[in-house]
Amino acid sequence: MTNLKNHILLGFVLMMTILILNPITARAQEHQGNSYKLTLTEAVQFAKNQNKWVQAANIEESAAVEDRKDAFKAALPTVNVGGSYQRFSNLTLFSQGLSHATTISTPPTANAANLGVDASFNIYSGGRLRALQKEQSSHLNAAKLNARDQSGNIALQTADQYLDLVKLNDLQKFILDQLKRAQTRLNNINTLYKNQKVTRSDVLRAEVTLSNVQLALEQNENDITIANQKLDVLMNVPDSVRISPVDSAGMPKPEALSLLPFIEAAGVSSYSVQKAAENVETQRARLRVVQSANMPSLSFYSAYGINYPNFLVFPPVNQAYAIGFVGLKAQYSISSLYHNKSKVAAGKLRVKELEVRQEAYTDEVKTEIKSYYVKYAEALTRISVNEHSVAQAQVNYRIVNTKYLNQLSLLTDLLDADNLYQESRFNLVKAQTDALAIYYHILYTSGNL
Repeated sequence: MTNLKNHILLGFVLMMTILILNPITARAQEHQGNSYKLTLTEAVQFAKNQNKWVQAANIEESAAVEDRKDAFKAALPTVNVGGSYQRFSNLTLFSQGLSHATTISTPPTANAANLGVDASFNIYSGGRLRALQKEQSSHLNAAKLNARDQSGNIALQTADQYLDLVKLNDLQKFILDQLKRAQTRLNNINTLYKNQKVTRSDVLRAEVTLSNVQLALEQNENDITIANQKLDVLMNVPDSVRISPVDSAGMPKPEALSLLPFIEAAGVSSYSVQKAAENVETQRARLRVVQSANMPSLSFYSAYGINYPNFLVFPPVNQAYAIGFVGLKAQYSISSLYHNKSKVAAGKLRVKELEVRQEAYTDEVKTEIKSYYVKYAEALTRISVNEHSVAQAQVNYRIVNTKYLNQLSLLTDLLDADNLYQESRFNLVKAQTDALAIYYHILYTSGNL
């Protein structure tokens, strides 16, 4: 029985060990040291949540929420509690000018005090409170739009930087391949030179080409480091973290026709257009606040308190008394008819200005997103053309390389073929990443990122 319990316990410990080590092993496969593997979607989402500019915009949105609450609380009654105490000196009486002074105690007592509470409640003020509430609501909507805009902007920058890193990593592979070709070519040329089939100039030129490729490799490594640091800043992670892109330049890309709904709705859904519309609403609310000064106001007010001594009777009596009242207060400022005239006119002009600005933003967004759409379709076409060019350049390089080894072509032709093959591969990757970058620009411009 004891052995059975021991076996069960051992099995349980082994199972728990496996469960604990599995997640650790999985995480170790995802990142080694400070190197993390991320997809484009993961990088964008991480930056939208962690970027400092996005965090600051979210804090401003929270502050706007509190401002809106304060505007609505202004409609609640105003209640004050107060009290005071006075100790009077003796009363000095003069006769015949300032002569013949006589001093007596202050009637009915040298002490005075009061304690009371008063309250007022706005019944009507020309729509001022409602206009202030509308203004703060518009401020809150603008803060929300700004937070979304900031988040989308950071997402766009992150996507651009991620795709730049993808492009540089692919270029790194191409340069390493070119380096191998250059080293092999130099070895073959040295062999041909020893057999006196080529001149010394071919050897020197092959060595210079190899040095240039090595220099390009170092430059590209530095560019990768810089791009990675920029991506770290956007994602708000330490500079020591290395991001390894999981997605490649050849990842699937949406069809151009699938983007038409974004293009058609951009004139309304764009962040800049929405913010311009909220600016118009805010200015209209401010105008209503100014116009409310031309209207009468009505409020309810009340007070109750304890006072000492009793000055309500004559002569005053040395006693405390309590009294209260309720009432209505109506007020109208006649001077507002001329004091407010220019303010109202200026407010209406500012509303008109912001409406024109909104129309201008709409026109700009429509033009910009249509341009992106045309460029996206062009980028997709360029991808197919470059794919064909890569295949042709590869075959061309093999043919020219064979001809050169058989002394049927010049080294210049071989180097040109090598550069053409390298350039066509890079152009393909550039076309693929450019298409994805344009796609993210369309998402951001249409307010969907």
